[in-house]
Amino acid sequence: MSSSSFRMPDIIRKKRDGYELSSDEIKWFIDRAVGKNGERCDDSQLGALLMAIVCKGMSPSETVSMTSAMTKSGDILDWPDSWRGKLVDKHSTGGVGDKISLVLAPALAACGMKVPMISGRGLAHTGGTLDKMESIPGYNIYLDHEQMTKALETVGCCIVGQTQNLVPADRKLYKTRDITATIESFPLIVGSIISKKAAENIDALILDVKCGKAAFMKTTEEGRDLAKALVNASAGQGIKTMALLTNMDCPIGNTIGNALEVAETLQCLHGHGPADLVDIVCNLGGYLLELTETMRLETGREVIRTAINDGTALNTFRRMLIEQGVEEAVATSLCDIDMEDIDDVWACLVKAANETDVKIEKNGYVAAIDGYQLAIISHSLGAGRANESDKIDHAVGIRLFVKHGSKVNKGDVWLRVYHSGEQYLPTSTIEAIKNSLTIRDTEVQPMATRVIEPVFADN
Repeated sequence: MSSSSFRMPDIIRKKRDGYELSSDEIKWFIDRAVGKNGERCDDSQLGALLMAIVCKGMSPSETVSMTSAMTKSGDILDWPDSWRGKLVDKHSTGGVGDKISLVLAPALAACGMKVPMISGRGLAHTGGTLDKMESIPGYNIYLDHEQMTKALETVGCCIVGQTQNLVPADRKLYKTRDITATIESFPLIVGSIISKKAAENIDALILDVKCGKAAFMKTTEEGRDLAKALVNASAGQGIKTMALLTNMDCPIGNTIGNALEVAETLQCLHGHGPADLVDIVCNLGGYLLELTETMRLETGREVIRTAINDGTALNTFRRMLIEQGVEEAVATSLCDIDMEDIDDVWACLVKAANETDVKIEKNGYVAAIDGYQLAIISHSLGAGRANESDKIDHAVGIRLFVKHGSKVNKGDVWLRVYHSGEQYLPTSTIEAIKNSLTIRDTEVQPMATRVIEPVFADN
């Protein structure tokens, strides 16, 4: 059947009845979704097809075809031939306290990679990389292709938002999914994530697929299934790809919020980062350097760690800030603070009006920290959005003083809440915070690493 004879009702019916769509049919409906050549399908038809996909699923080949069609629905970035083999990126499926990209991008650039990192805002309870970066005065997330090329040429990395012409099919499908209860579909999730990375025209991609109580994927099995679908779809676009499954029960590092996570990023780039944050960054970076055949995994891990500890990643971060609109004096002041304490950052960033410490109520060992509940509390303070139009309060958030496995005593501070508005937090918020901590009388072994396992593409 020629593409000119396709009809949307026929494609909806075919998928509704559980049959596999051809690559031509998939390209046809993606083109109609974005109104390519002036021909656009009805929104109700698109919603019906997405619901059919949710109910009947898609085969791996269908998912690859849809991802490819979405990628080609708009611009595909073009880079100098001399950069081939060095163009890399990382994507996370969403976590709490996840400032990994802010450390990893400059660390990779300091190791000679080119990192055109197109990131997103917060989704549901998870924080957004762009929201964190915008807590830095003057930081511009909107770079065009020429500006991105200049940033990669001079600095080696940039952290930017999606432009209007990059994967317009993703914006259209996501908006429809949001209002038709069709968000939770592996093929649609995979197409959304991988199409944007494929449009970056990169050589290698590492995926941080989080699973646990504070992740979208609650179990290792769910995480493994999503990771495998993502990796295979990305490999189907010609990108060398792998994933790491990582634990997302408790927050990453010691901070939740926007400016607070920038502060912890800088602390890490000065060589004082929390062990779990540094461990994930070094693992993701090491595997990515191995994917590009630059060096072996163990060497890659150490090279990333060295770039963090010797200040080269910090200098790259400073240069990236300046390249993306931050005044040189501000960027230099921010990066020159060798923070013994995260609160040192308020000399450069806007500080919340109020602070409230919540204390430990019994002696023992920290057995669990409910990252999901703390993320909900942080969002309720203004660190996240309930609606797309909501304004972020970059200064609010939570700072933890204990980790999983910590020995604690009654009266110790376990976290500090930075908040605006009323001077005192509501009693219900304090109670929710207290209920987020589980303490046992017997010793609890700290988490050795958050990395659960690597996931590779099928051969």
